[in-house]
Amino acid sequence: MRVRSRIVGLVRAVPIRWRILSIAALNTAVVVVLAVMIWNDVQVLRSAWDDVRQVRESDNTLALLGSETSRLQNLIHRYINQPGPEFSAEILQSREAILGTLTTHASADPMLSGSAAELERATERFLNGFGQLRAVQAQITKTYEDQVLGPAKDMAGLYSIIEGATGHRDALIWPALGRSREAFTALLVAANSYYFSLAAASAEEARRNTETIEKTIPVMTGLADNDLQRVALEHLNERTEALRQGLAKLSDELSSRTELLRNGIDASQAETSGAIDGLSVKMRQREQKAQETFDRTLANISRRVLSIAVIFLGIILSAGVVIALSIRLPLYQIMSAMQAITSGDYGRRVQGTDARDEIGAMARAVDVFRENAIAKRATEDELRASKEKAESALLELSAAQRNLIDAERLAALGGLVAGVTHEVNNPLGISLTVASSFARRTEMFDAELKSDTRLRRSQLEEFVRSSRDAAEQLVANLNRAGELIQSFKQVAVDRSHAERRQFLLNEATGQIVASLWPVLKKAGISLSLDVPEGLAIDGYPGSYGQILTNLVLNAANHAFADGRAGTISISASSGGPDDDVEIVFADNGAGMTPEVQRRAFDPFFTTRRNEGGTGLGLHIVYTLVTQQFGGRMMLDSRLGQGTTFRIIMPKTSQGGPATANTESDGSSRWPTRTMSST
Repeated sequence: MRVRSRIVGLVRAVPIRWRILSIAALNTAVVVVLAVMIWNDVQVLRSAWDDVRQVRESDNTLALLGSETSRLQNLIHRYINQPGPEFSAEILQSREAILGTLTTHASADPMLSGSAAELERATERFLNGFGQLRAVQAQITKTYEDQVLGPAKDMAGLYSIIEGATGHRDALIWPALGRSREAFTALLVAANSYYFSLAAASAEEARRNTETIEKTIPVMTGLADNDLQRVALEHLNERTEALRQGLAKLSDELSSRTELLRNGIDASQAETSGAIDGLSVKMRQREQKAQETFDRTLANISRRVLSIAVIFLGIILSAGVVIALSIRLPLYQIMSAMQAITSGDYGRRVQGTDARDEIGAMARAVDVFRENAIAKRATEDELRASKEKAESALLELSAAQRNLIDAERLAALGGLVAGVTHEVNNPLGISLTVASSFARRTEMFDAELKSDTRLRRSQLEEFVRSSRDAAEQLVANLNRAGELIQSFKQVAVDRSHAERRQFLLNEATGQIVASLWPVLKKAGISLSLDVPEGLAIDGYPGSYGQILTNLVLNAANHAFADGRAGTISISASSGGPDDDVEIVFADNGAGMTPEVQRRAFDPFFTTRRNEGGTGLGLHIVYTLVTQQFGGRMMLDSRLGQGTTFRIIMPKTSQGGPATANTESDGSSRWPTRTMSST
């Protein structure tokens, strides 16, 4: 441990960057040494590989020559059996290919250049043999056509003349003529077979048939009964002799061709193949020698590379361990100090602050961090106390916020109550006046009945008419008051009980509008209502009333401010039983600027702060539409051209009760800003 600490202390005198660069320098030295050694061995490998490649190229050249000479030999044999211009052209093409291979490859190949002359001579003899063979074949063809087929054609004509001159088949010459004719036919078949297949049996059969013809000619001459037959038989004897001589000559020429094919073609090809095989053996030996040199060089490279790698690896590992210890141990000390600081043990001193390398600078920085942590603890205590005060203030602010929202709702309901009360007072006051007047008129009529004065018919009719008028006025005004009270009662019940039920949209809208009529009448605002009958909603009628009430009051306070008259239209539509319901609330009032539109649904935003506005009306509407009914709300407004609110909600509400705008922790959940036209 003491030795290690001393070595680590010596190494720490060197900056870390120079320690790392020393490892890189060692690696570079290894790479340079290995590169030089490998480069020298690569030269040897390249030379050996060039020999191997050259041997393989030479071997490919020899294989090409062998295959081409074998192909040429096969073509010559096929040409002998089936002479024709196509085989002759193919043979000449193969001959040019062989000569081209010898000229372009063998003569330029350093390993074949010494043997190229011998190969050329053997190949030339092989090709010259084909020239001689082609001349012999031409002579054989000429002999066959002139001295075999020519006399045979003449003999066929003479046989026809003799048969024509005989006259009838009962002539004495007819049997001998038939035998001679059969021998002639067999002679032609045997001659053709011998020409094409060189079969000895066919040659013997042709000779026997020729002798048969020669023997039948004297017999037929003795049995001839006219001069035409005798002259034809005389010519037939001459053409038979010519045919026999032609067959003998053809046999001699075919034998010469066979001998030339054996000695001039096959022997030369065998000599060429032998020379190629000899060179191939030499190539194999040279390739094996080059391969051994290649393998030996590779083994030497492997041994030397392994030795140098092991030596340098030991040096690098040793240096790496020392350098790692010079970095790891101080870092471990710093890590221990950091853990102590994070655990709150600020009294533990940081070791290694007196070292002059980079880790010493880190140790000094950690020590500064420790001092800062001590100061931070005191600051955190102060911040914690401030945080507790802020959280208490936030809770109070949230409670105030909820109270403001409830107050806004109650304010709308209070305004509704005041308006309904004023509106109900009118029919009730009129009813009271009519009832009082009717009571006085009844007392007067009763007094007239009890008096001694005779009651006239006109007085009775006047009392009935006035009674009927009073009754009609009482019924009309009391019905009006009853309708207002019933509408207000239903709206108040819906507002106070956030229960979910199915309600008809046109009835609920009518009741809400009826309860708001005093406000509209006082502001001079006319209302247009277009809600189809039978459109049912499964939701919260109280929340729906809150939505319409806030929209109407918002329009009365902002769109038609300062006593400005105007019109509000409320319409609803639905495409089908399963489609959403679209409610359009539009006014032709003052409209909104783009800036106001962007913040219209924000909580506590109002343009009439000095006049008592809270900025919660449209925020409550948006929250009820989106969170309780599960719908969407869009705003479109132009300054001076009015405002349109489009509410699209499902026929079955998706949200919870009306108090869902406040989360369980008491904090308000503000809505996402809707898309607004500008």
